[in-house]
Amino acid sequence: MKKSTHIHAGHRERMRERYLKQGIDAFHDHELLEMLLYYCYPRGDTNEIAHKMLKEFGSLHNLFEADVEIIRDTIKCSENVAFLLNFLPELANRYFRSRWRQGKFLGTLSAAVEYATGLFFGATVEHFYVICLNAKRQLINTSLISKGTLDESPAYLREIGRVMYKNNNASCAILAHNHPGGRVAPSNADNETTRVITEWLKVMNVDVLDHIIVAGDKYYAYSSRKADMYVKGFERV
Repeated sequence: MKKSTHIHAGHRERMRERYLKQGIDAFHDHELLEMLLYYCYPRGDTNEIAHKMLKEFGSLHNLFEADVEIIRDTIKCSENVAFLLNFLPELANRYFRSRWRQGKFLGTLSAAVEYATGLFFGATVEHFYVICLNAKRQLINTSLISKGTLDESPAYLREIGRVMYKNNNASCAILAHNHPGGRVAPSNADNETTRVITEWLKVMNVDVLDHIIVAGDKYYAYSSRKADMYVKGFERV
């Protein structure tokens, strides 16, 4: 096969070889974005496009978490390019969750936090999950209860009830939600939600071990509070 005479072909091959030998930590953000864009732009200088994207959005996470339309209109790129960038966080989230097979032990705070924080990778709005565990504190299933602002009506309680009915071997649960705004401390509404759900699940003979709030790289766990009035915690396994 005739080798490409494209002026960027040699550079792209060197970048790929560098990645294979040195790994991702050897690259700056704009270089990683440049390589990703190879698959959108078969020809041309994607380094320049990557620099423009980071200048406009400020960081990789701002870029990847932006809506497709905003990426497309800001960068003046095709919808396919904007879709790929927007799609990456969701794909990474699915990959992370697939690593935690059913039966994985989540009976310690550190394990629960590691799992819970991964649920919100790339999330730009509030998500509320219920993580179902068996009597041995092993993962059974994780269910999304609410996306967006948590409904103050009993609707989310009915959804939790349906989740527990489907996972009738669950004896305990972990609640988890995120604060996209960055403030990790629980609000009064968070406290009330925790109390209501905990009492609701007790009726179903399910103990709430913890409620974990994630905000960026920070977290708040109700189980770590002294004399917590809501959650059971991880002391007894």
